[in-house]
Amino acid sequence: MTPARRSFAELVAEGAAVPTEGWDFSWFEGRATEARPSWGYARSAGERLAGAEAALDIQTGGGEVLAFSLGAAAPARPRLIAATEGWAPNTARATELLRPHGVVVVAAPDDAPLPFADGAFDLVLSRHPVVPHWDEIARVLRPGGTYFAQHVGPASVFELVEYFLGPQPETGRGARDPLRERAAAEAAGLEIVALPAERLRMEFHDIAAVVHFLRKVVWMVPGFTVEAYEPQLRALHERIEREGPFVAHSSRHLFDARKPR
Repeated sequence: MTPARRSFAELVAEGAAVPTEGWDFSWFEGRATEARPSWGYARSAGERLAGAEAALDIQTGGGEVLAFSLGAAAPARPRLIAATEGWAPNTARATELLRPHGVVVVAAPDDAPLPFADGAFDLVLSRHPVVPHWDEIARVLRPGGTYFAQHVGPASVFELVEYFLGPQPETGRGARDPLRERAAAEAAGLEIVALPAERLRMEFHDIAAVVHFLRKVVWMVPGFTVEAYEPQLRALHERIEREGPFVAHSSRHLFDARKPR
């Protein structure tokens, strides 16, 4: 028996009610999909953690990715592990999740200097930092230390952004360009070992997934609310019902950088 289609109002209400704390995206299972980069960041970060003495995870979110990577590294793990997070609900969530792993979670604004001594870490990790502060990353790395991080690339999910906001200027589409970030990293004194980049297919299967995504990833459509964008949401719901999933593409690149000895 084919399940009855759910109404626009029901789906929007569900998407608006789901908690947004942390970076656990399991709620999207069956409702949205995103291809993953070939390098497998969380698993690869676990391999790096297994060989590190002191590690820092910048902008850890709710700590979910770091917890997975530490599990992949077990039983080997760094002697010292710290993480930073700038949003209070995520700081509390990360503290609860990472404390059993021996991780010290420090509340630190994303745009502030890192609250650690020079050369404190031989491994710095980050998954999707808002803005990489290269001088600070280089400062807290020991000579010979590594920055290993997955960044969001240019024009990521812009099919969805431009659906709601209209065509974006080239300055917006070109933000987070890996070559410009590479130049900034090198200017801070880091050597780039590898910098692969990939563009990956995403599918949104219902309007609830769109609503939850835009509430969770707040920089996509700044100031997004269901009320403000109700006409666009309703039209997109009807389009998905008629034509199938809304397709977009995420953009990712992987920094493997080293501080010279």
